[in-house]
Amino acid sequence: MKRTILLLTVAALVFASCGKETVAPTPTPEGKLTLNCVRPAHLKAGDTIALISPAYYTAMENVEATADLLRSWGFVPVIGPNVGKLVDGKYAGTVAERVSDLLWAFGDPSIKAIICNRGGYGTIQLIDQIPLSALSASPKWLVGFSDISTLHGLLNRAGVMSVHGTMSSFLAAGGTDETSTLMRDLLKGEVPCYRLLPHAQNIEGTASGVLVGGNLCTVAPNVGSQADATMGHDIILFVEEVGESMHNIDRQMRILQMNGVLDRCKGVVLGEFSDCGSEFTYENVEAMIRQIVEPYGIPMLCGFPAGHGDVNLPLVMGAPVTIDVSGDGATLQFNIGGNQHNITTEPSVTNTKSLSDRLRMAGKVF
Repeated sequence: MKRTILLLTVAALVFASCGKETVAPTPTPEGKLTLNCVRPAHLKAGDTIALISPAYYTAMENVEATADLLRSWGFVPVIGPNVGKLVDGKYAGTVAERVSDLLWAFGDPSIKAIICNRGGYGTIQLIDQIPLSALSASPKWLVGFSDISTLHGLLNRAGVMSVHGTMSSFLAAGGTDETSTLMRDLLKGEVPCYRLLPHAQNIEGTASGVLVGGNLCTVAPNVGSQADATMGHDIILFVEEVGESMHNIDRQMRILQMNGVLDRCKGVVLGEFSDCGSEFTYENVEAMIRQIVEPYGIPMLCGFPAGHGDVNLPLVMGAPVTIDVSGDGATLQFNIGGNQHNITTEPSVTNTKSLSDRLRMAGKVF
């Protein structure tokens, strides 16, 4: 029997429209919180893309290399006014400076998309400084992962879809890999329908819902805040991790469970759990998470190649999706229009980046 501890009883009794016009919670007879996010306009040649650093510092050579790549793709890059600053040894500026760059990028009508330079840590400091109305007033794509998961939560609660995808810290390497080109093409309206090979820990079934989540240790602490998109009903939860112990992954999943997130889930998508612990005798992290998810009778798609490895395929957060998991494999389809095309993929098994590099990008070392 499912047991749910609702720590936020007031939040559980409100409905928040995730549409463009309304960002404040609105009560409904069902007492549910529903996400209904708008899709920003697809990009075209000549559009302007802002590069900002809302978390940890990024070396300017990486930012400039990404700007050059965007020019080669036919876009016009602009760099946030505070990018390049280093505060307290790690942050890419003060809280006020990082908030300022984010609001500048959303407030400038000439900017059509935003790519974050790096994750790391620090976006939790911005949550209460950003009015959701500033994000919903002019919907535009924001791209990033890891600690940027907080911003995905904010955008999805504000009623705007976003892209869990690669950043300047990786794009600077050249941008010719599938991770980068699929992200570029997605921004231009080429929407992937992912087909995956079978995974031993999959839970079979079909489900539709709104895709939310991101980096597990970033998402779980945001529970109850205005960056918590897991408060929505009928969600598909996506999580991934790097360099975490099994017991901490279990802890974060239990936090979500105790706050009713799994009760609201229609399905779960597990990304990659790179270099995570093995202190227990579970076959792998997915097997441990399966024990938590299985009693809910919902499908679980394992091994989606997104996270901190070499392959980090883009996902549209806040989008209505359908997952279909069977013994023959699985599919993940975004129900958002665009030019749909099939992408057959499998979990990445190699990492050319060192563990220390991947942990540094995740903010677990500096």
